Amino acid sequence: MAKYDKSDIDRRMNGAVEALKSDLAGLRTGRANVALLDPVQVEVYGSLMPLNQVATVNAPEPRMLAVQVWDKANVNAVEKGIAKAGLGLNPMTDGQTVRLPIPDLTEERRKELAKLAGEYGEKAKIAIRNVRRDGMEMLKEDEKKKEISEDDRKRLEDEVQKLTDKYVAETDVAVEKKTQEILSQ
Repeated sequence: MAKYDKSDIDRRMNGAVEALKSDLAGLRTGRANVALLDPVQVEVYGSLMPLNQVATVNAPEPRMLAVQVWDKANVNAVEKGIAKAGLGLNPMTDGQTVRLPIPDLTEERRKELAKLAGEYGEKAKIAIRNVRRDGMEMLKEDEKKKEISEDDRKRLEDEVQKLTDKYVAETDVAVEKKTQEILSQ
C-alpha cells in the first residue's frame, strides 16, 4: 500500500503554522492580550497547572490584564507563577483578582521581540520543510515498490512543493504581521 498521504502532509504542515501562531500570540506587543499568560504555570494542589485551569484571564482595558482566581487560596500561587514566568509584569492583587498593567515596551525590547518573532518563523519553516522531506521520501519509496509511476511521483512531488510554498508563505505573513504589531507601538 502506498505510504504517501497528502492529507497527512497538509495536516502536519498546518500544525507547524498553527504552533507558530500560538507562539506569536504569546509575544508581548504593549497591548493587553490574554494569550500573553498562556505559558504561565501555577503551583497549586501540589502540582504545576496552566494558569487558565485555576483562573479566568481577560483584558478589560487595552493596557491591563485581569486574572480572576477561582479559589481565594490560590491567589498567592498565581502571583508567584506570573512573576516566575519572566514576562516583566508586576501583579497587583485586589481580593481574588490579580491585575497586570502592561508597561510600554522600550525600543530595544521591541527589536528583541521582533527578532524573536523571526526566529519562531524560522522554526516553523524548518518544521514545514521536514514534513516536505518526509513526503518526498514516501513518494520515492512508493515508486520503488512500483505502487506509483515515475510520472505520478513527479506530479505528487509538485503537489507537496505547492503545499510547502503555501505554508511557508502563511508563516511569512504571520511573522510580518506580528513584527509590524510589535514595532508600531
